[in-house]
Amino acid sequence: MLIKFPDDKKKRLRLLEELRSSDRLDERQKDWLRDEYWRLKPGDKGERDAAHYLDMSFSYSKNHAVLHDLRLEADGQIAQIDHLIVNRMLYFYLLETKTYSGSLHINEQGEFMAEYSGERRYGIESPLEQSRRHETVLKKVLERLRITGRAGTEPTFIHVVMVHPKAIIHRPPMDKFDTSMVIKADQFATWHAKFV
Repeated sequence: MLIKFPDDKKKRLRLLEELRSSDRLDERQKDWLRDEYWRLKPGDKGERDAAHYLDMSFSYSKNHAVLHDLRLEADGQIAQIDHLIVNRMLYFYLLETKTYSGSLHINEQGEFMAEYSGERRYGIESPLEQSRRHETVLKKVLERLRITGRAGTEPTFIHVVMVHPKAIIHRPPMDKFDTSMVIKADQFATWHAKFV
């Protein structure tokens, strides 16, 4: 069942474009606006594409609730969860979408790097660690709302990173660092069926 649709970020993108043409801003501010625009634009498309794949499989399910672009706050901490799927057994799938259409490299220490068009690699924040931080906030919210399973069971949290379907994922050996939770966005339903 689809509970929350993805947020529409088109207005924010238009605002960033309009602000860049202002004569009241210096070059440093315009550079920041340009960088923010190009950070937000591909991320927005990637999240909408991922939402499309998820909705095709889960939006009409009687056993799952789907929420996109969920923002939670607890004790001054904020979590911005790209996609959340909850099933009747109180399994919470926290899905972090990353729009790497080039190559994604993950090393044996769980460090993530992005590479575009064969250029140099850029270190990026671990989306798995980002999702785990989101779990901390989500747990606090669930505790405050006194949400538990039917028999008082605790919720289970599963972290998944979804990347662009055309991305190439370079993985370390499984015995060094488990990357089974890093998948292409169009494969989540298949991954979920195997996981369950």
